Amino acid sequence: MGTVSFHAQAAWLDGRVVADVRVEVAGGRVTALTPGVRAEPGDHALTGLVFPGFANAHSHAFHRGLRGRTHGDGGSFWTWRQAVYALAGRLTPDTYRELATAAFTEMVLAGWTAVGEFHYVHHRPDGTPYDDPNAFALALRDAAREAGIRLVLLDALYLTSAPGEPVLPEQRRFCDGSASAWARRVREIPADESFRVGVAAHSVRAVGPADLAVVAETAWDLGAPVHVHLSEQPAENEACRAAYGCTPTELLDRAGALSPALTVVHANHVTDADVALLGARRASVAACPTTEADLGDGVGRGRALADAGAVLALGSDQHAVVDPFLEARGLEAAARLGSLRRGVFSPAELVAALTTGGHRSLGLDGGTLAVGQPADLVAVRTGSVRTAGADPAQLVLTATAQDVTDVVVAGQFRVRDGVHRTVPAERVAEILRRLA
Repeated sequence: MGTVSFHAQAAWLDGRVVADVRVEVAGGRVTALTPGVRAEPGDHALTGLVFPGFANAHSHAFHRGLRGRTHGDGGSFWTWRQAVYALAGRLTPDTYRELATAAFTEMVLAGWTAVGEFHYVHHRPDGTPYDDPNAFALALRDAAREAGIRLVLLDALYLTSAPGEPVLPEQRRFCDGSASAWARRVREIPADESFRVGVAAHSVRAVGPADLAVVAETAWDLGAPVHVHLSEQPAENEACRAAYGCTPTELLDRAGALSPALTVVHANHVTDADVALLGARRASVAACPTTEADLGDGVGRGRALADAGAVLALGSDQHAVVDPFLEARGLEAAARLGSLRRGVFSPAELVAALTTGGHRSLGLDGGTLAVGQPADLVAVRTGSVRTAGADPAQLVLTATAQDVTDVVVAGQFRVRDGVHRTVPAERVAEILRRLA
């Protein structure tokens, strides 16, 4: 990568809006940052307000194929899960690559520049491995490269359907048979600068205490982040208490998995003691407000978790909506509904969840505009019908993905004037029509 320069009409620096910021880039990283100066010849102009790239801390790319197809009969999280299994059962590495390309392209257009893909579809439908046991992981890698998004593959261990129970037939392709077999396969995934490998335990339903310890040990050996679904539904807590006599958070702590490298996803139904534990261990919490609302997961405890010391991140999860601003506003909206007051989170805290919080969750540099950091930039209109007249410092509360005009990843334009540079919108629509 050569040297390139940008001039931002305004930029988000250290939690505030700064006018006229010139950004010089070499090797995909910021080499100079100068506020309060005019553009120089050759600078790429970025109008509106430029944010650091947003990091999507929790994604299931294949769920994008269910958008607009699961609402006819109402139901619950558990009935929706059957549609997930049906779609997962039809996937091949080739169709998953196509579906993930569409999902990741939509993310980039919305301003996400990095994504944590919580990956548990590993094998053939009967559970036997492909000739390359990481065929699905490599399909996701290829999709992310085409879309131009940084990918952290969070390869998930999935061994049981409930504590002590074997996987169901529709879950066989998620299962490696043992934690040791899973760990061996994960160590064979070829990572690089734009494709990092992390690890995950699907949940305490799917991974028992001894195997949670294997996940934590594997993460430690690889220097990788570790993620787990936690207390998304009350039934999960009830099953854990019945099997182990404790909450899912307490079970993770007993297994030695609670640490600053851990991200728990959702945490909607954590107890006060759980909140204190997660905060004391400085864990990250990936809230997914649009998904949690769509699935009826309940109102989370974001403010209490942050006050206890946990670090908040945001994710689009099932991609019922792909819009970082709506995730940020959803975090605030849920907090307002639970507390009966406004301004539970400041605009700066919401931006931090999208940027520094998300990058921390994924074990990545980035999330700030600073010398030495990755040159990932997102330009957002300040004069659209949604944003005109707003205080720029509160843009996170007014903008939507439609206001994203330009997205730069590692110093290269991926989106310019609202158009993806390599994946046409028509191709995304065609993929989704064909695979839905």
